[in-house]
Amino acid sequence: MFSTLAGWQTVGLLLLSNVFMTFAWYGHLKGLSTKAWWIAALISWGIALFEYLLQVPANRIGHGAGFTLAQLKITQEVITLAVFVPFSLYYMGEPLKLDFLWAGLCLMGAVYFIFRSA
Repeated sequence: MFSTLAGWQTVGLLLLSNVFMTFAWYGHLKGLSTKAWWIAALISWGIALFEYLLQVPANRIGHGAGFTLAQLKITQEVITLAVFVPFSLYYMGEPLKLDFLWAGLCLMGAVYFIFRSA
């Protein structure tokens, strides 16, 4: 799947969409922490719009390229962790935890099981 142009387009679009979604979900905890929750929600919804403009085509391209629904979801989760860890460390200033490694290893197992029959 990843050897095709459509497979790489899917991964690239999911990566970009996750950057937007991570900021929509968690960025307000730092950047808008003094604002009312509903202001943070409106700004987050605005950011999330860009996530959907990338995520929907990514899933359509990927599904058309032969990804199963489960493969799309696991790919999404791996990308989510790959985006979340640097965001957490560098933008939010959270400490590096060994739990990130364990979560990544669990996701690698999920990738193996979901893609092994492909």
